[in-house]
This record gives sequence, C-alpha cells and structure tokens, in this order.
Amino acid sequence: MNLLPTTSVGSFPKPDYLKRARTQASRGEISAKKLRELEERATREWIRFQEEIGIDILVDGEMYRGDMVTYFAETWKGFEISGLVRSYGNRYYRKPVVVDQVKRAKPITLEWFKFAQSLTKKPVKGMLTGPYTVMDWSFNEYYKDRRELTLALAEVVHEEAVDLEKAGAQYIQIDEPAVSVRPEELPLACEAMGIVTQGLKAKTLTHICYGDFQKIYPGMLEIPVDQIDLELSNSDFNLFELIRKTPFTNGLGVVDVHSHRLESKDEVKKRIEQALEVFRPEQIYVDPDCGLKTREVQEAKDKLRVVVEAAREVRKELVASKPVA
Repeated sequence: MNLLPTTSVGSFPKPDYLKRARTQASRGEISAKKLRELEERATREWIRFQEEIGIDILVDGEMYRGDMVTYFAETWKGFEISGLVRSYGNRYYRKPVVVDQVKRAKPITLEWFKFAQSLTKKPVKGMLTGPYTVMDWSFNEYYKDRRELTLALAEVVHEEAVDLEKAGAQYIQIDEPAVSVRPEELPLACEAMGIVTQGLKAKTLTHICYGDFQKIYPGMLEIPVDQIDLELSNSDFNLFELIRKTPFTNGLGVVDVHSHRLESKDEVKKRIEQALEVFRPEQIYVDPDCGLKTREVQEAKDKLRVVVEAAREVRKELVASKPVA
C-alpha cells in the first residue's frame, strides 16, 4: 500500500440516467431487473474512474442505496418505514420505526461488495451504518430504551461485518455520524461498536462527519476501531488544535463535500502537510470530508482527482526527503 493511501468515505452522486430510473422504478414504470442493470452500470463506471485516477482503497459508490439508515432498515426484520422526515437542508429520508425484535433476515451489502470487488484488484471497502446512528435516526416503539435498541442493532451489524470479512473485505467502515450528538451516550456508542468489531481481522474504521467534537474528545478515541475518519475541511482544520493533544490513526478529510468550490491542489497539499505536523505518515489516510453523493458527478470527480494528485505529490516529497541509509 502506498504511503498516504487515498480513499473515499463511501457515497458518490448517481448519474442522471440512474436518478431517472430510480424514480421510474418507484412508480412501477421499469422493472427491478432493469434498475439493477443500471445500478451495476453506474458502479462499474465509478470503479473504473477510481482506478483511472489512482485511488488506493476503492468504494462501490452506493449506487443501489438511498438513505444510509433506511437502506438497512428496509431489509432487517422488526422495522417499518414511516413517511418522509427532514434531516438537513432540503434533504429528506423515510424514518425507520422499530416495532418488533430486530433481526437480520439475510446479508444486505454482501452481494454488492462481491460485485464491486470483482471489478478491481484493489481493495474495496465494506460499508455499513453503525448501530448507534441507526438507533438515533429511528423511532423506537419496541425496546425499553435507547441502549437496548442500540445493542440489538450492534448484533445484526456485526453479522453483516463478519460476512463481508469472509468474502474478502480487507477494510470495513462502520459509519457513525450521530455519535457526537449526545456526548453523554458516547460510552454506549463505544460499547455497541465493540460488539460490531469483535473478532474481526479486517481493518475497521468509523466515519464521524458532524457535531461538536470538543465535547467527545478524547473520549471518542475509545471507540474500538483501527481508524477514525473525520470531517476536517468543512471547519477549516480548526479541529487540529484539539487533535494535537492526542494523535491517532486518522482518515483525513481534505476537501469539503458541502461546497461546490473546487479546492486547488496546493490547498489540499497544505492540509496534508499540516496533518504531518501531528501524525506520522503511516497514520494518515487521505479522503474527502464525507460522502460525495450531494455533489454533481463532475464536481465529485474533480474533488477526488485533486485529493489523489495532492497526496501523490506529498508522497513523492516525503520519499525524496527520506535519508539514504
């Protein structure tokens, strides 16, 4: 693996033909088979693009997913799906409702992981939503409290992670964007993640992309994963003064996914070099702040390209400056 390996957080924007097809499928105007063919086409295109620009650890782009929580709840037993709920800005999702014991009927991400991995020799990350976030973004009408529901969800997410590892996943990402919302529940999020990652030999990581990190740091370093991936560019790297106190293996968000502005290569290089003041090179994985699904396709491609180009140049500079033995 390269020094300063590049990757992405998970989601990419869907091409226009797939957006239209998903709308048509929801109206019964095209078959599920036709929709699947177009989802596979879009996945192939994103895998090919990542390989072309030189991404080190690939993602499938989640062409087959809508919302990161509802996607799982629609398949797990014990859930019903409510109407649309506003999440942020003008984004909406269908909020899951827990009405019975949560169980996993079948693997959810396994088939798509195998498909994406078959398209490349590079590693593809397994992508899961963490139990704490699923709990926090759902209505609970069955379990006695938030803790009981979270731990039940942790068991089914663990089952999915085990299947991914058995299928060859070298990296498994468990997204927990809600983990900083209630600082007093950080121990619960840590306990649940311990269940998810127990016994896994794959490299595990969690992505946290919004919230008041001041209130959960350094406690969040107790989350039992190999790497924590943070949104940093959206806050102009202000978090670094906090991180300097207790460095950790970090996924480094170097481009802002909430902005249409394309960062320059020099700007991204500066952010990586700033990180190198805190972390050893082998501790840093370079990626965008968060998933790129909210950008246009070309915007996402341009942001990924500048991430790779900047990391490549800093990598060369590091190698060139290394003393000869």
